[in-house]
Amino acid sequence: MDLLILAKSPVPGRVKTRLCPPLEPAEAAAVAEAALCDTIEAACAATADRVVVVLDGTPGPWCPPGVEIVAQETGSFAARLEGAWSHARGPALQIGMDTPQVTAALLDRVVELLDAGADGADTVLGPADDGGWWALAQRRHRPGIFDGVPMSAVDTGTRQLVALRAAGARVMLAPNLRDIDRADDLAAAAEAAPQTRTAALVAALRSTGRLPGVAPFGAG
Repeated sequence: MDLLILAKSPVPGRVKTRLCPPLEPAEAAAVAEAALCDTIEAACAATADRVVVVLDGTPGPWCPPGVEIVAQETGSFAARLEGAWSHARGPALQIGMDTPQVTAALLDRVVELLDAGADGADTVLGPADDGGWWALAQRRHRPGIFDGVPMSAVDTGTRQLVALRAAGARVMLAPNLRDIDRADDLAAAAEAAPQTRTAALVAALRSTGRLPGVAPFGAG
């Protein structure tokens, strides 16, 4: 099983821009790097045979040995997703870098759902709380499944599910996760996984007042 991570190099002004404000671009890039490191660490601890980072940008010291890095395709996000799947050598699980609270156990659970194939399922889709999706596992990739699916919309996940089924996929759903798009999302991800680099960075930003207006852990 291959594990594909679609990612951007954590360069200020190019990543996590929706965290600005309250964060400055350099701080948002630090969040992106922490999230990417946490994601790669979980992927490497899972049972995947290969971990491949499909990267927009230049590799950095955040990438540990043993992880393959390949360049993202250019063009639309659909084209980038399609290009990422061209690197799969067989069954694969694809995630992004927006859910640093993901764990190796959860990634393995998605793979187990795919392997079990209950009710003939050959695809697993992980919905995101914002209406998108955070994970896609397939026994075999069906080209064109991303065409016409709007990204970063409230119905992205629903429309991706429709597109998968229209292509003949039998889909099971994985547990929901919350993407990091805005400051409240960042706080929620840190609370869900307090042992991560992302959580440590959130704590540091809070201590200096760089995350104003975000409820303390456990509030609400």
